[in-house]
Amino acid sequence: MILNGVQIDDTFAEAFNMRGTRIIITALNLKWAYHAANAMTGFATSVIGCGVEAGIERELTADETPDGRPGVSILMFAMGSKVLMQQLETRMGQCILTCPTAAAFSGIASEDQISLGKHLRYFGDGNQVSKLIPDANGVNQRYWRIPVMDGEFLTQETTGMVRAIGGGNFLVLGQSQPQVLAACEAAIEAMKKVPNVIMPFPGGVVRSGSKVGSKYPKMFASTNDAFCPTLKGVVNTELDMDIESVMEIVIDGLTFEDIALSMKVGIEAACSLGSEAGIKRISAGNYGGKLGQHHFKLHPILQGNLSGATA
Repeated sequence: MILNGVQIDDTFAEAFNMRGTRIIITALNLKWAYHAANAMTGFATSVIGCGVEAGIERELTADETPDGRPGVSILMFAMGSKVLMQQLETRMGQCILTCPTAAAFSGIASEDQISLGKHLRYFGDGNQVSKLIPDANGVNQRYWRIPVMDGEFLTQETTGMVRAIGGGNFLVLGQSQPQVLAACEAAIEAMKKVPNVIMPFPGGVVRSGSKVGSKYPKMFASTNDAFCPTLKGVVNTELDMDIESVMEIVIDGLTFEDIALSMKVGIEAACSLGSEAGIKRISAGNYGGKLGQHHFKLHPILQGNLSGATA
């Protein structure tokens, strides 16, 4: 398959089951909503070292938020429910409770509920106040007002937790680092318009793609040497001689279709620069199909098959 002169490898991205949640963060203005959200999603690029993967999903206008203030929605993903609950509570206390004017609300409905402010309320030292308010379906939702030095911190008691997918990805291969980065930036801008997904790495792009295992026993992941340009003469490489840079975009999402759509628009945006801009191939990272439950096949996805592109 060739797209605007760029070769699309006949391969797939291998992704994993995760648990996810969405939090709505509001504040006096977008500046402070972003301060809270950026802190909340910091050090959350990969479950390999961070425990959780998180990112800002999109901005919210005042008419989209529970308290009528501007805000942002964030998504958080973890390999298990226990880790997700622990990370959410810790980050709420350290990043949202501490941020001037910020409030936090549930952003997703589910029968599985996890604590948002349920335990954080004890920071009020007995002075916290709760209130039941019916939602759009007439179901009472509990909110907590916790006294803090700038006034009150308002938070919903719980939020929903759902089954999700993490690790969708594709690789951009090109003739130089600036060219590949430009293609990745174009991809991320397009992918940000897709709901229900995040790209958790810095700026949405990761340069240190990994493989399973290492020559060092204590390392369970190491550099993806087959895609490292400086190792072309040393290891069994996947790169032609004219490839001098490879970068990866990793996607976490609420459903298979969400991730497949984001991959489609991202790959198309990256390829829109064309081979004349130094972009030569699009590939994907997988582990031979043996570890991840979800296989995102590049060719079917680009042909518009967003639901049947899995093994």
